[in-house]
Amino acid sequence: MNVRKLSVIIFLLALAGGGVWFYRSKMGKPKEATYRVVTVTEGPIKGTVEATGSVAPLNRVEIKPPISGRIEKLLVDEGHTVKSGQILAWMSSSDRAAILDAARGQGPEALKHWQDSYKPTPIVAPLSGVIILRNVVVGQTVDPSVVIYAMSDTLIVLGQVDESDIGRIHIGMPALITLDAYPNKKVEGKVFDILYEGKNVSNVITYGVKLRFEQVPSFFRSQMTANISFIVKSKDEALLLPSSAVRDMPNGSKQVFIPGPDGKPTAHEITTGIESNDKVEVISGLQSGDEVLMTQGKYVPQQGPQSSPLTMGGRPSGSSGQAPKPKQ
Repeated sequence: MNVRKLSVIIFLLALAGGGVWFYRSKMGKPKEATYRVVTVTEGPIKGTVEATGSVAPLNRVEIKPPISGRIEKLLVDEGHTVKSGQILAWMSSSDRAAILDAARGQGPEALKHWQDSYKPTPIVAPLSGVIILRNVVVGQTVDPSVVIYAMSDTLIVLGQVDESDIGRIHIGMPALITLDAYPNKKVEGKVFDILYEGKNVSNVITYGVKLRFEQVPSFFRSQMTANISFIVKSKDEALLLPSSAVRDMPNGSKQVFIPGPDGKPTAHEITTGIESNDKVEVISGLQSGDEVLMTQGKYVPQQGPQSSPLTMGGRPSGSSGQAPKPKQ
């Protein structure tokens, strides 16, 4: 082996050794977890089941003409409240419409004669409620298959609850509803019906839950998307911690970190109660004003350093049994 080849080999070995040293020095040591202090506070909390749904009529009725003919007058429009038996529109049968058209060519007296002699047909509301659809215009020719109006006795919210949560819902349960169209307006409702037949959408089973209100808000419209928070439990006064400060342990217990005598984090077991999206109730183990250490990220087990590409598949030694570190 000549001197030039030997020099190249020595250089490559030195380079590989330097890479391994650099990799171990940078990757072999776990980063220290960083913490911020949070305080146990007092306040209200609500445990909820979240679901989506839509505004819908409790009973939707389509009003169709009893005969074929022409619409002469429309007396109500969308949004109007009507009573059962109220006349909503007038229409002429096909024969009356043809006679009146012919009479118009004979003059006002002939037209009035036939209008008095051949009366129009009324369209009557079958129940009391709100008109939610007007589907025709004056002068339009219709037959018994055409929907003139659609009406609802009242508007409700129909939610779709996952089967894993439906067992927590019961008749009379309160709920808070917000609409996508009005995200800053919260409406209180109550469950009055839980449907018996579920729906399978993409292998997810949901059950319909109906909610009604003491008074239907004026801004509600049929088919609006609704976001529903069913209130399972609530307390006006509870000891509270951020949910991210509490760890779920494999044995089912709950733990937090508190400052130890030497200032280092010490695991401390607590008992929790109601949980919301961002808070958890502390039943025992802490008092109001106690300090809890919360990591700046989610806990993940510390992994040993992976093998460097310069070690040809070897695994450099690293420390084990380190405390969990926050995910970066």
